[in-house]
Amino acid sequence: MYSVMRIIRAPTIARAHELVVKMILEKGVPIGTEDGEATIEGDTIAIRVENPFTAPMVSPASRFQMRFMEEYARSLLHGSDSVFEYDYHGRLFNWGERLIGGGEDLHIDQIEYIIQKLREAPLSRRAMAITWNPFIDERLNECPCLQLLQCNIREGKLHMKVVFRSNDMLTASGANMFALVHLQKLIADRLNIPCGSYTHIALVPHIYYRRDVTDIPPFCHEGEEIQPIPAVCEACGRCG
Repeated sequence: MYSVMRIIRAPTIARAHELVVKMILEKGVPIGTEDGEATIEGDTIAIRVENPFTAPMVSPASRFQMRFMEEYARSLLHGSDSVFEYDYHGRLFNWGERLIGGGEDLHIDQIEYIIQKLREAPLSRRAMAITWNPFIDERLNECPCLQLLQCNIREGKLHMKVVFRSNDMLTASGANMFALVHLQKLIADRLNIPCGSYTHIALVPHIYYRRDVTDIPPFCHEGEEIQPIPAVCEACGRCG
């Protein structure tokens, strides 16, 4: 563990979700979190999907299906009325909460910056956005997992790469990928170009194998498709 970066290439984001769950269930290492949760943790992983809007976009094994995914994507793109410690829409479209610059409250639309930057300089490597706000996040119990995204234009297409400091690959990553490729499409549409590849990097990918134990059997099919490490099977007990 911690010796390699694992790479997954998949034809769809649904299949990518299934493959990353399989990898962690079979190769992960049990480790407790600072919040006292039981997880299995995998090596840093990079997932690459060349055509992210190829169907299916949602794995049938996922707890969350299309209706939830579409609502989650809408919340990321347009915001919601729900109140959280943070949300990705605010961090991407209105970064700077509680910060002041030039004597005024900061309200930075980073997605608009990406669009304008790529209009002005299509080959730029500076079209990126961050979510981390040290003034707030160093004190939060639940701080952002998504840290950074970068867009670039190559061969006439908009490619997106995202970096998560930590990513729940079982229950969250499917929705994360679904929503972020819709953000990619929003940017591409504003630039009047097609979407290219989507790359999803998780620095510390993990699965909450006790908390989310009922979400595991749809992926492993009682050991027929995935053979989890013993700690997972002991927690689940579905196969005896």
